[in-house]
Formats: sequence, C-alpha cells, structure tokens
Amino acid sequence: MKYWLFKSEPDSWSWERQKAKGKAGQQWDGVRNYQARNNMGAMEIGDLGFFYHSNQGLDVVGIVEVCALAHHDTTTDDPRWVCVDIRAVRDVPKPVTLNDIKANPKLADMVLVNNSRLSVQPVSAAEWKEVCSMGGIDPAP
Repeated sequence: MKYWLFKSEPDSWSWERQKAKGKAGQQWDGVRNYQARNNMGAMEIGDLGFFYHSNQGLDVVGIVEVCALAHHDTTTDDPRWVCVDIRAVRDVPKPVTLNDIKANPKLADMVLVNNSRLSVQPVSAAEWKEVCSMGGIDPAP
C-alpha cells in the first residue's frame, strides 16, 4: 500500500463535499501538473491519502481511499490528463495544521513541507504514521 496527500481549496471542493459523495467517491479531476498526474498514475485501489485543505485552514482534515485507478479526466478533452477516484474513509479527529507539520522534525522531508504547491503528492509510511498520530488516529490505518 502507498500513501498520498490530496490538496483542495475548501471553497472549490471541501472535505464535507467529499464525504457527501459516499462510497461511490468522486474523481479527483482538474489537475494540470505533470508530477501530480504521474503520482495519480502510480496509485492502486486501496491506497490511502490525506485530504488537505489548502489556502483556507491549511490542515489535514480527513483520510481518503483510492477507489478507481487512473482514467481520463472528464473535465478536459486532452488525453494527457488523468485522474483517480477517491472516497472518504474517516475524519481526522484533530486536524493537523501545516504549522504543526513544519514544526515536527520527523516530517522535515515531507513533500508538503518542501513543495507545498504540488496538489497530489506521495507520503512515506513513516510520515503517514506520524501525521495520523498527531491527528489522534492511533494506530494508523
């Protein structure tokens, strides 16, 4: 299993809207960055990810699961762009802020700390466990 982080501006797509999609989930569309696209292409069914509110909140608020492999992004006719579908798994009881992540030396190498603009990014297993613990989820799923 691999771990990821999905960033969304809550005004565009919030955690509450993601949860409302239920088990069917929602395609993670509109990504127009090659590195983020390649990350989605590497995902497998069952991979887990953090749902991160960017611009407002700046915090990890939920956990999602990849429920459909990379496929054509229906928001464009350009065949270069793909997306995965994700579904909400659970809330993070204590949202983990970007400031908390940056202050934790165990997370100094996390992509979110070093390349905060990347909208879909990998998370190591150790980072996953640490952020889950910070958010009140122990043991980490």
